[in-house]
Amino acid sequence: MSRYADFEELLAILHLDRLDDDTFVGAHPSKNPVRTFGGQMMAQAFVAAGRSLAHPVPPSAMSTHFIAGGDPELDLEFRVVRLRDERRFANRRVDVMQKGQLLTTAMVSYLAGGRGLEHSVQHPPLDDPLALPPIDDLLRGYEDVVPHFANALHPIEWRYTNDPAWIMRDKGERLAHNRVWMKTKGAMPDDPVLHAAALVYASDTTVLDSIITTHGLSWGYDRIFAVTTNHSVWFHRPFRFDDWVLYSTSSPVAAESRGLGTGHFFDGSGRPLATVVQEGIVKYFPGRPTASG
Repeated sequence: MSRYADFEELLAILHLDRLDDDTFVGAHPSKNPVRTFGGQMMAQAFVAAGRSLAHPVPPSAMSTHFIAGGDPELDLEFRVVRLRDERRFANRRVDVMQKGQLLTTAMVSYLAGGRGLEHSVQHPPLDDPLALPPIDDLLRGYEDVVPHFANALHPIEWRYTNDPAWIMRDKGERLAHNRVWMKTKGAMPDDPVLHAAALVYASDTTVLDSIITTHGLSWGYDRIFAVTTNHSVWFHRPFRFDDWVLYSTSSPVAAESRGLGTGHFFDGSGRPLATVVQEGIVKYFPGRPTASG
């Protein structure tokens, strides 16, 4: 099998079939979790919104609320509602449906803002991603501990700057942040919608990890139930997602069985490309038999 097979599947699921001006259908890849991967639904909804624009306007924000889980055996329908269309502004709502049930609602905003004031959060150390081990090396020997990760679709190349949760847990360590270099495993078409959609897809990975690594826990070793309730992305400047970007995440708060993960994507020079905030229901059952997260 080609090393690009998973990447080609990502491009395939981001190619939506258009039923009419505002209705699209998206497929699932060959490898799926029990429920539709949230990053997939968000990325496909983002593409649907972008394909409905009257003229190109860069995205400024996307906010998604997850209502019900999707069945990976069935296609998804994306219904776009055009809320605003102007020369420099646009807004879309995308409802993700399956068999008449609403699974997810996404709001996407577009703004051509032009030049203005600039400042940014301090970037973390910028390691050379090629000097770091690929994710396959970090999963070797842990395939039975985190099978959902080991057997998942891997269209994005990951290079952790720190140990991932399962290795940290194995060493008895804890860490309040997680940092991963990412890029697609192949060259992307020159379509900014697809580059932003790939970032949206990848933004749903690792962002909740700091909730559990703060407590020295890991998927697989500890009995943890986690499900995303909402996820927002703010886009700061154009980028290519087939170039290395650093996804630096942490968790500012966890309470009442909910945890918040926040993150920034940085390019190789340390400029922030996007900011992510995700809330999830995260329940930990101490003393129970170990199981995959």
